[in-house]
Amino acid sequence: MRGVDSVNYRFTGDEAPVGRDLYITNTGDWRIKYPVMDEEACVGCGICALYCPTASIMPKTRRKYRIDLQYCKGCGICAVECPQAALTMVDEGETASE
Repeated sequence: MRGVDSVNYRFTGDEAPVGRDLYITNTGDWRIKYPVMDEEACVGCGICALYCPTASIMPKTRRKYRIDLQYCKGCGICAVECPQAALTMVDEGETASE
């Protein structure tokens, strides 16, 4: 591959660029849908958190999770992967009860 030798790909510790700047941008700012969790249906399996590409779903208690909407980009992967259908995607600007 030409030109590879001229680029320095050696990174160590805090210098590694991968994933370093993700939380500088509030990825939730461009969302058009957001997930709403039905805490009664949630069994706390954590599959939603496992698949969330922005790590916006975090444990709240031992078997319950919370969604950080500041960084949730509304992709809906969590809702698709939830085996209990405990997550529903709602249009931005609406509330879950509408």
